[in-house]
Amino acid sequence: MGGEKTEKATGKKRSDARKKGQVRRSQDVNTAFCAIVMFGLLFAIWPWFVEQMTGIFTVHLSRDSIMMVSEGMNHDQVSALFIRLLLGFFGIMFPVLGASFVAGVAINILQIGFMFTTQTLKFKPSKINPVNGFKQMFSPRKLVDLVKNILKIILVGIVAYNDYISLLDKFGSYVGQDVYVSFIDIMRTAFLMALKMCIVMVFFAVGDYLYQWWKYEKDLKMTKQEVKDEYKMMEGDPKIKGKIKQKQLQMSAMRMMQQVPEADVVITNPTHYAVALAYKEKEQVAPVVVAKGQDYVAHKIRETAMENGIQIVENPPLAQSLFTMCEVNDEIPEELFQAVADVLVFVYRQKGRIR
Repeated sequence: MGGEKTEKATGKKRSDARKKGQVRRSQDVNTAFCAIVMFGLLFAIWPWFVEQMTGIFTVHLSRDSIMMVSEGMNHDQVSALFIRLLLGFFGIMFPVLGASFVAGVAINILQIGFMFTTQTLKFKPSKINPVNGFKQMFSPRKLVDLVKNILKIILVGIVAYNDYISLLDKFGSYVGQDVYVSFIDIMRTAFLMALKMCIVMVFFAVGDYLYQWWKYEKDLKMTKQEVKDEYKMMEGDPKIKGKIKQKQLQMSAMRMMQQVPEADVVITNPTHYAVALAYKEKEQVAPVVVAKGQDYVAHKIRETAMENGIQIVENPPLAQSLFTMCEVNDEIPEELFQAVADVLVFVYRQKGRIR
């Protein structure tokens, strides 16, 4: 049926959709990739991270700092302490946050390439329409997202619970150990747990990406009529192109008819073909076809020639050869030189230009 969307999207349809911000992208892929980078980096630098955090607290919660607070601090001292704390925390978190940001940008580029559009920022009344919002709440896409999120919570919860049970068995061994060493070991185990949960999220991300790909292609499908309409828009409506071509031919014919009065002779078939020739001995190497036509156009050429006193010569073989072998403003071919020269000599004698 003509109304069924059975055709793959054309290049123009895909380009227009991209300009509107409609791209094939999975948010789960972004989340999983950023989480893996962040927790993986924290797992790798955790001893350094703890050491730096400990250093910050040691400096700012030292005996001298406590004495300063107990003796009273003015506004400038409090501001300076607060700024030092912020800069310290930022310096420690910068590698993690920076890596997460770079990962987010990289995975977006891998999914959709470089893209900048303001179409998604435009206000659309349909976005605040409660009826449309209600429909979206119960749309198939929202149902798929709900099922996916429930499964994700269940599987991630199972991984977290299993690691938590195994971690409980280790708690007894921490008794009597150095607190710093125990804390690092516990946090390392926690980060391993987080990475396992990220791996689970990766499987969901792959599934979600495939689903988004399928949904994107399905939403962009076109009907046969839409493909035809787009082709007409790109290539031009055949009817309009035909009218334009007809108009161009008419204008070309008018320009051609304006050159007939400059001709020296019109060679005819006598009725089917007419070819007007002009020869300026000092400017041209050979005679030039200034107009040609058949049937109605041939009649108009003969009519214009008679109105302007141009000699008309009936020579069917030569008229047909000139019509077939030459275009307007072309010089006559060498093999027709003699035949055309005989005609011109005849015409010039009739006009008294030669004896």
